[in-house]
Amino acid sequence: MNISKHVNDMCPVALGARHQNAPIPEEGKWVHAKEISDISGLTHGVGGCAPQQGACKLTLNVKNGIIEEALVETIGCSGMTHSAAMASEILPGKTLLEAVNTDLVCDAINVAMRELFLQIIYGRTQSAFSDQGLEIGAGMEDLGKGLCSQVGTSYSTLIKGPRYLNTAEGYITKQALDQNGEIIGYEYIATGKFLEAIKNGVDPKDALAQNTKTYGRFSEAAKIIDPRKE
Repeated sequence: MNISKHVNDMCPVALGARHQNAPIPEEGKWVHAKEISDISGLTHGVGGCAPQQGACKLTLNVKNGIIEEALVETIGCSGMTHSAAMASEILPGKTLLEAVNTDLVCDAINVAMRELFLQIIYGRTQSAFSDQGLEIGAGMEDLGKGLCSQVGTSYSTLIKGPRYLNTAEGYITKQALDQNGEIIGYEYIATGKFLEAIKNGVDPKDALAQNTKTYGRFSEAAKIIDPRKE
């Protein structure tokens, strides 16, 4: 380390305020974090790409500074889905510092990683006050039934009003309207469970019938429309 002559010739003065750094909450403990290995926690963050074309929700489960579990969910960009696939191979096993300085292929995933890094090093995690934190596998609990991301898609115009296309329940097939033309319910296919049933050998027609359900006051509808056609 090089020191300038000006500083070298200065009179030494004691550094009085040399207390510890502030502790942060981690998995039910207060930790004076000094190294990346001192950091643990599970949390989520969202990032968008530069053209605001798509977004990524990233969930990481960090133990002793190492990413042990990663859930990468993306929306709005077809290329981002492939970026997510690569990021899921890149992230596990890396330290937080390595991960925040690694190209995760997509702008939105990189931004999400940056946001998570800030949350985690400041102790703002979901598991900050959870004794021993959350087990590896907890990230999967963020997914809907059938291990599908919870996606909501609705489209609306001033002259024709709203169309529900997807909700957390699944793929919307019918929209129920009351006498005033207002939405009071919908019919949906629980997509993940439907596909899982087919994979397990259930006849597609039976699988569709078993996993087609309604929400709200669907049975009271004055009119039913197909939101994708009408």
